Amino acid sequence: MKSKRVEVKLSLPVVAPLLDVIRELSLELEKTLAAPQALHDLDQEFRGAWIDELLQGQNDDLKALLALFGGEFFTEGVVSFDETNAEPIVRACTAIRLQLRERRLKSLSDDALETGDIDMEGLDEQVRKAFMCYLFLATVQELIIQHLDSSIIGS
Repeated sequence: MKSKRVEVKLSLPVVAPLLDVIRELSLELEKTLAAPQALHDLDQEFRGAWIDELLQGQNDDLKALLALFGGEFFTEGVVSFDETNAEPIVRACTAIRLQLRERRLKSLSDDALETGDIDMEGLDEQVRKAFMCYLFLATVQELIIQHLDSSIIGS
């Protein structure tokens, strides 16, 4: 059986500045979970091991996302999704979007973030860039979910 692969051509001038935001947040997430876990009921040693394992998984997912934007992307503007990277990329997009929401987009309501109904001209450049990154990652997630077989995404 042939594996399903989706290739998407992206605009380098539009996406390249967003990669700076993604890389910066990936660095912030190396030691911090995007969705912190309370886990107060657990023994301290077990809790530490659990969080370390979650962090390792999150970092692996972020590496998969960043790997999309390697040489092929910068020479041809193409990113590819397949059964080996789809699920980690969806999770990494979620982690980055959670960080954007918590750290860079707090001034925007959840409703505005989800509908995209925002006056872009009224935002300062950093918030505008963060919002564009938020929308870009949502689009990546939607592409994966719409175009790849559901069995690839772990259902």
